[in-house]
Amino acid sequence: MSKPFTFKQFTVQQDRCAMKIGTDGVLLGAWATVTPDTASILDIGAGTGIIALQLAQRSHAPLIDAIEIDEAAYEQCVENFEDSPWSDRLFCYHAAFDEFVEEMTEERYDLIVSNPPFYSEDYKTEDNARDTARFSEALPFELLLGGVSQLLAEEGTFATIIPKKEEERFIGIASERGLYPKRICRVRGTSEAEEKRSLMEFSFRKKDPIHTALVIEKERHCYTEDYKNLVQDFYLKL
Repeated sequence: MSKPFTFKQFTVQQDRCAMKIGTDGVLLGAWATVTPDTASILDIGAGTGIIALQLAQRSHAPLIDAIEIDEAAYEQCVENFEDSPWSDRLFCYHAAFDEFVEEMTEERYDLIVSNPPFYSEDYKTEDNARDTARFSEALPFELLLGGVSQLLAEEGTFATIIPKKEEERFIGIASERGLYPKRICRVRGTSEAEEKRSLMEFSFRKKDPIHTALVIEKERHCYTEDYKNLVQDFYLKL
């Protein structure tokens, strides 16, 4: 059984979620831009609810919605929301993303975040829930970005984290839907390692994106100052 993950201001139960707490989600929850004007937030594919919980801690947004298709993960997300200090601002929907987009004809969000499933290799495991959480067939980039373009406020921001190797394709699909990169941070585990992840923010405004880089560790369990500064409000031990 997976143990609860305790952060500085909240605890996340994860024993019923196929995808456990990972670096990608925490990075996105810490990196995505929130401002005093961020009034509504949507987390697509919430899993445990970790990213929405981080954004609740970081913002004063009165409306923070999440959507999760897997029933067990949805139930756990709801419990994690209810047990948090921000339960009055957090709500999780149990639905597929395309159904959600069809239903939400009026709602527009200032910030949309997603740590999408991204394994596109042609194999499956015997764990269907984990496959749904991890494989891009469950939420193709085209479906994700098409829905985001409909749900994002005119001046809103969409933030995501994907494999670096998918960055160019993702930007191309986004541009076809009127979304353009405004901030890109390429992440590598150590200074010698290859860039594995791209943290990206998109908006409807076309301009030259700001490029940055993040190295997580100097050596095993010895973290860089940049990484510590980014996530220190969350992790108990850093």
